[in-house]
Amino acid sequence: MSSVASPIAPGGGVSTDTSRLASKDNLDAAGKRFEAIFTGMMLKSMRAAKLGDGLFDSKATEQFRDMQDQQLAQAMAAHAPMGIGKAMTEFLAKSAALEPAAQPEASSTP
Repeated sequence: MSSVASPIAPGGGVSTDTSRLASKDNLDAAGKRFEAIFTGMMLKSMRAAKLGDGLFDSKATEQFRDMQDQQLAQAMAAHAPMGIGKAMTEFLAKSAALEPAAQPEASSTP
């Protein structure tokens, strides 16, 4: 078995292991997922604020609308992000003291 760090601490609380933050790729992926989740919650909230029921609304229609909203949220996060995922990524990168991937490392040879 491989030993993968669990997000749940042995005592049942949240783990304080931040080794996964050491990768810029992991932070970027987390930012995109956060953006999609946030957008999905926003769409769900807007759907809940409807003023009346439609003529053909049913549980099946609601389920498919929720799946459509989830896909729409993921597409919006990937192609037209609002920036909240990027802000979260930058905040976590600062707290983990990561260097941006675009900066080249200085060489020690003159």
